[in-house]
Amino acid sequence: MESSSTTPGGSARREATRQKLYEAAVTLIAEQGFSATTVDEIAERAGVAKGTVYYNFASKSVLFEELLRHGVGLLTASLREAAERTAGEGRGKVDALDAMIRAGLVFIDRYPAFTQLYVAELWRTNRAWNSTLLVVRQQAVAVVEGVLHEGVATGELSEEIDVPLTAAALVGMVLVAALDWKSFQPERTLDDVHAALSRLLQGRVSGRP
Repeated sequence: MESSSTTPGGSARREATRQKLYEAAVTLIAEQGFSATTVDEIAERAGVAKGTVYYNFASKSVLFEELLRHGVGLLTASLREAAERTAGEGRGKVDALDAMIRAGLVFIDRYPAFTQLYVAELWRTNRAWNSTLLVVRQQAVAVVEGVLHEGVATGELSEEIDVPLTAAALVGMVLVAALDWKSFQPERTLDDVHAALSRLLQGRVSGRP
C-alpha cells in the first residue's frame, strides 16, 4: 500500500521497507488467515530478513495493527480529499458525498485484499487491536459525518437525518457493495458500481421525480 511520505534519508528507506511488509502481510493474511501466517513468510514475501520485520514491528500482531492504521488512514485521506475538492469547486454536499462514494470505490478497487481484511476484523471482538480498529474506523466515518452536519446546517439536507447512523450506513454501503462487486460481479466497471450507488444516494431508485 503506497504512502505519500517524502522523508529523506534513512527514514525514507525505513518507510519503503514498511511498505513492503504491509503489502506482504495483507496478501498473505488474505490468502491464509492471520493465525496461519508466520513472520518468516511475511519476511520472505517482502524480500527482507526476518530480523527486519522485528526491527520495524515488535510482533506480527503489532505489524497487523499498524497495517490497519495505515490502510484506514489512506481511505480516510481519500474521503477527505474528495470532500475538500468538491467544496473548492463550489458544489453541494450531496455532490461531496457522491465524490466520497467514488473515492471509496477507487480505494477498494486498488486494495481489495486490505478491504476484505478490514471488514472481517470489524466483526471480531477478541483481537488485541480491536480498540485501535474502532478508533480508525471512527476517523473514516467522521469525515462523512462532517459533510452531513454541514449539509444539515445549510439546509441542503434534512434535519431529520440521524448523522452518525447515516454516515455509518454510507460507509458500509460502499464497503459491502464494492466487496460484492470484486467477488461476484467483477465484469462490472467502477463506473457501473458508482452509478448504482449514486442513484441510491440521490433517491432515484423509486423512479419518482
